[in-house]
Amino acid sequence: ISFLLYDFLPLKQRERIILFLEVHMKLFLDSANIEEIKRANEFGIICGVTTNPSIIAKEGKDFKEMIQQMTQIIDGPISGEVKPTTEEAKDMIREGRSIASLHPNMVVKLPTTPEGLKACHVLSKEGIKTNLTLVFSVPQALLAARAGATYVSPFIGRIDDISMDGLQLIKDIAQIFKIYNLSTQIICASIRNAYHIIGCAKTGADIATVPYSIIEQMVKHPLTDKGLEKFKNDYIAVFGE
Repeated sequence: ISFLLYDFLPLKQRERIILFLEVHMKLFLDSANIEEIKRANEFGIICGVTTNPSIIAKEGKDFKEMIQQMTQIIDGPISGEVKPTTEEAKDMIREGRSIASLHPNMVVKLPTTPEGLKACHVLSKEGIKTNLTLVFSVPQALLAARAGATYVSPFIGRIDDISMDGLQLIKDIAQIFKIYNLSTQIICASIRNAYHIIGCAKTGADIATVPYSIIEQMVKHPLTDKGLEKFKNDYIAVFGE
């Protein structure tokens, strides 16, 4: 639609247009590897980063140093998780405050446990963004949302691993959040393939957080490679190198 005509449209039509422009599934990178984050950022498609203790441990570097580097690359939410050895709410709260103080874009990642919910409630009241992780059921997601979580992270791949339907879980959570107008955003986690991305988009999830290898998988197609090779050969046949 021409923006010259926008101001003349009825209010409801203008609201629908804004909603159409704003509602889309975002992509986060699930990585603590600085080089991967740099490469993904160059595509212009990544607007956030998620990490977890396993990803951090894989890099073997100082947590605060890595976070500082990430904030210089990505201008968006960065999830930093409390240590897995931090089990009581009071300690999660203290650690969460420390994580949040690293940068305004920091999101405190908490386990979806009774103690994690307590910590989420307190931190959310303080204006600190939270991400409740290791969500495997609709009740867990609903409790996290009611505790004030900014994000919930259901794990699709791990649900599939036990012969259940991870994408159905996302669909059910999205439907309930919509019915009750809950502002908590859904981050599809444990993404194993490009099909998961398509499924998340269809269910109305807010975000999919993906490893760099899945981004490579998404952009790759044998017909694209074949087509480019044909274009190249046809061009060289007529114009040379």
